[in-house]
Amino acid sequence: MAGFWGKRKRDEALEAQDDDLARRARSALVAADERIRVTTDELAFAEAELGNEPTQDLRDALTAVRTHLAEAFHLNQLNHDEIPDTAEELRTRHARIVQLCEWAQELLDDRTEALAAPIERARRGPEIIAGVRADAARQRARLPHARDTLARLRARYSAEAMQRVEANPAEAEQLIGFAEHSAGISERRREAGQREQANLALEAATEASRRAGALLEAVETFEVEALRAESTLSAIIEDSREDLVVAMREPANPGVTAAIVALHEALAALPAAGVNTDPFTLLTRLREANTGLDAAIAAARERAARVIPPLEHVRHSIDDADRQLAVVRDVIAGHRGWIGSDARTRLAEAERIRIDLDRYLGTSAAAATTIDEDHRDQAMAMARRVGFLASEALQLAQRDIDSSRPQDQNWGGPQQQGWGGGRRGGGGNDLMGGILGGLVIGSLLDGMFD
Repeated sequence: MAGFWGKRKRDEALEAQDDDLARRARSALVAADERIRVTTDELAFAEAELGNEPTQDLRDALTAVRTHLAEAFHLNQLNHDEIPDTAEELRTRHARIVQLCEWAQELLDDRTEALAAPIERARRGPEIIAGVRADAARQRARLPHARDTLARLRARYSAEAMQRVEANPAEAEQLIGFAEHSAGISERRREAGQREQANLALEAATEASRRAGALLEAVETFEVEALRAESTLSAIIEDSREDLVVAMREPANPGVTAAIVALHEALAALPAAGVNTDPFTLLTRLREANTGLDAAIAAARERAARVIPPLEHVRHSIDDADRQLAVVRDVIAGHRGWIGSDARTRLAEAERIRIDLDRYLGTSAAAATTIDEDHRDQAMAMARRVGFLASEALQLAQRDIDSSRPQDQNWGGPQQQGWGGGRRGGGGNDLMGGILGGLVIGSLLDGMFD
């Protein structure tokens, strides 16, 4: 009886969900259809304001939405024809109707929002044109001051430094004229009803006016930044001389010596007082040399504090890793049908790191006669990782071999020899024990060398 009432409650809950889905589908259909009608009107208005090309995306979206909404109406018609439908069929159609309508709403939202700013700009066309002309007048008034500023800067800074802003007033004047001309074109095209061309000309005028203002502002900014660069350069010169004194006290190191020479050269290249200079280039050059010296000293101190493994210890770690790899390869190759994924995965990872070790050293690690001191720590760590993974692979392989053998203590019969020449519990385990014991001894010797 409890099962009957439980099934009835589930059926009632499902019916309620289906009723809700049907209501959502009907409401979504109405809303999507009405949205198409509203957007069609909006498209006509946008075409009048912007022209055909800027509104093409919205036009394409409306075409796609009408096509898919026709499918939604067809599905809704199937739900109300004379052919009986199952609950599952109704549920599937209602869900599809909701999906199509939501997609239509989202697409139209996206396309209409993209046109909102251009339409608003087109509506404000006359106002924007007036603003462009006002900006152009203000910027023309700034041109004499910008030229006077350039004349003052030429007396202080080199031609190389002045290249950043030398042509700015002339370019700004050209852009101002272009902005005024484009504003006039926009105004005439708008009066002639050529909205698309009017809007393009308006955008060109606005951008030209903005660029002209930026060029004139850059002249003023250059003067301030140049004075700041000169002040910073003086401070870095003083710091560099003090850094050289400290660097000369450091223990001999090729990297530090080269950095000292580079900083000396950068200081010696500084022009004499009264010479027109490029403070930006001088500051960059001196800062790079100063930073290079700091980095070289830090690297030398870090290297001096770090214990560099002797070459023979690194070679021993690599040889030991190669020995352990060879052992586990032979064991897995001799018992392919018995070895599981864990052992094979450890071996594959060990072999990958072993290949990476050769790449890191730029040559075969096994054949390398010398290894740079800066690479020895990493090379030893990689070799030890290879050995550890190979040892794990060997232990996992032994586990797989033991679990794959029959549990009979007389496996193979009294006269049959087991793996490695012995019976279960005899030669096989003795051999594997010897291998593992050898690896343990190898790792102990490795630790003694370290």
